[in-house]
Amino acid sequence: MFPAASFKGKTVAVFGLARSGISCALALKAGGATVLAWDDSDPAIEVARGEGVPIANLHNADFHSVDALVLSPGVPLTHPQPHWTVTKARATGTEVIGDTEVFAREVARSGARIVAITGTNGKSTTTALIGHILKSAGLDAEVGGNIGLAVFNLSAPKQGRVYVLELSSFQIDLMPRLKPDVGVLTNITPDHLDRHGTIENYAAVKARMFAQQADADTSIICVDDEWCSAVADRQVGKSSLKRVSVLQELAEGVSAPDGVLRERKYGAVMAEMDLRAMPALQGRHNWQNACVAYCSARAVGLSVEQIERGMHSFGGLAHRMQEVARLGQVRFVNDSKATNADAAEKALSTFENIYWIAGGIAKSGGIEPLQPYFNRMSKAYLIGVAADEFAKVLDGQVAFEKSESLDAAVAHAARDAGDAAKPDPVVLLSPACASFDQYKNFEVRGNAFVAAVAKLPGVAMTERSA
Repeated sequence: MFPAASFKGKTVAVFGLARSGISCALALKAGGATVLAWDDSDPAIEVARGEGVPIANLHNADFHSVDALVLSPGVPLTHPQPHWTVTKARATGTEVIGDTEVFAREVARSGARIVAITGTNGKSTTTALIGHILKSAGLDAEVGGNIGLAVFNLSAPKQGRVYVLELSSFQIDLMPRLKPDVGVLTNITPDHLDRHGTIENYAAVKARMFAQQADADTSIICVDDEWCSAVADRQVGKSSLKRVSVLQELAEGVSAPDGVLRERKYGAVMAEMDLRAMPALQGRHNWQNACVAYCSARAVGLSVEQIERGMHSFGGLAHRMQEVARLGQVRFVNDSKATNADAAEKALSTFENIYWIAGGIAKSGGIEPLQPYFNRMSKAYLIGVAADEFAKVLDGQVAFEKSESLDAAVAHAARDAGDAAKPDPVVLLSPACASFDQYKNFEVRGNAFVAAVAKLPGVAMTERSA
């Protein structure tokens, strides 16, 4: 934690005392602000008090004397209705912001730079990939925000440091002065409508990433959906705009519809990179992540060669289409985070000769939406309470067995894939289910998969999963 001096001598209310709230409150206190911190949870208050956070019941506070309210991003700002602290702040004209806004104001005073990433899907992988590329090239880069560390648990801003921040729509909603040096928008599909009311409101919040950018800033926008395409059109002339697509070749921008990244200017190819050779960047959705990461790295001054080296060495995020081992020709892929059919579809559309481990607690709709990918499956291994339900759907279309455990599923899938006649067999854990019938969360399930794979005789684990 480092001091937040931008509120020195001012009174700041902080509501929401999870990890980001506590670190921001302590940063404000260390920076010379008078802090009034509160939470609706008594246990959270006691934890914060034990950390040295100044506690004050905001129900009784006079907001006329409060300069800003720092609101946890998990607390409703507008929908379904404003939180009571927001109502109090608005009644007195008190600014409502988030910890990321306080952080951004500190960065603006330092000479450090911010690369900010948002979008409905792909934020975390893109953020991690950009951070990895910058670090592998020797830059002083730190990764945080909605992924990993809360922003005030990062190192203090200084000249030359680059912060790579994942920002959710909730965080952007609390950043009125957001002006990243490099802003990234991956995609927009309906999400969090309970918090934003409509898709139009949700898209408008995402678009604020670029609202205050100027000529010296870079806007990177994937234009493969109508919402993002409209955001890009509105950004023309306001900043350095880089359009990205993985559905079509762009005459101006970066595209990779066939898995080969090509940067074009006035129709001429300026750079080319084969993403299909990147172990952790398989599938069209990862090509999108790679394209925006490429643009981001170029924007902060890296060469094509530095970016390509970084992409090759990127290990991927754990439990997200993560290759964890090889046994002869068989690859083992941990996609435990695929807790519904929509998430599993990305992995199933990436590989061909699949030995699929699926099951757990089924979500609404089950696996019926995955039928277009059944022809990619050589066999399925069903686990958990959804095994009987999934067996009925697969019957007559895909060979399957009901496995007694994940360990058994891994062992049987490895055996069958090792005997495969078709090339490039993949043992894929992409459950299309929640894990709670057998495991505390998807991370524990993914770790159990990796542990089961590690027990296989002769298996070669990757460094990042060993």
